[in-house]
Amino acid sequence: MEFEGFPKIPRLFRDVVITEKIDGTNGQIYIPEDLAVAYAGSRKRWLTPEIDNHGFCKWVYENTAELMKLGPGHHFGEWWGQRINRGYGLKEKRFSLFNVAKWSDDNVRPLCCGVVPVLWTGNFDMQFIRAVLEDLKRAGSRVAPGFMKPEGIVVFHTAGNCCFKVTIEGDEQPKGERTCA
Repeated sequence: MEFEGFPKIPRLFRDVVITEKIDGTNGQIYIPEDLAVAYAGSRKRWLTPEIDNHGFCKWVYENTAELMKLGPGHHFGEWWGQRINRGYGLKEKRFSLFNVAKWSDDNVRPLCCGVVPVLWTGNFDMQFIRAVLEDLKRAGSRVAPGFMKPEGIVVFHTAGNCCFKVTIEGDEQPKGERTCA
C-alpha cells in the first residue's frame, strides 16, 4: 500500500495580491514546447474558429506571432470588452492576463495583451480587503477608467496558491469578526 501524507497547510496571514475582477469570459492560450502554434481555450473547452467564444479563438489566431512571446505553457486571462457581459463601454475586445507577477512588465508582455490591475498587495487582512473593495466601488474600474460598475476583486493568496473572488453585487460581505462554534 502506498503511503499518502497529509499536505502542508499554508498560513492564512501571508502575502496576498488583490486584483480587479473583470467581467468578461475566461480565456486560455496554450503554446506547446515546439512553439509551432497557439491554441485558444475557454474555461472548460478548446475553441475552434467554428466553435468560438466571443471571437477569442479568432483573435488568438490573428495574434499568434506576438502571443509566442508568452512562451510554452498555459496562459490564463480574461477576454472582455465590447458585447461581453458588462462591456465596460468599449468599442473593442481586450485580453488581460491573470499572472501579474509574470506579466506586469510592459516590455516582457506581448503588445496585444494587458494584465489585470493590481489594487493592493500585503499580508492577508480583512480590513484592507474590505477597504480595497469599497475604493473600487467608489472610484470605479481601474482596467477601464470611468466605468463605474466594476464587478469586484480577486484575492490571490500566495502561500496557498489559490484565488478567492468577491463581487460587489451579490456577495454577502462579512460584517465583523466571527468565531467557530
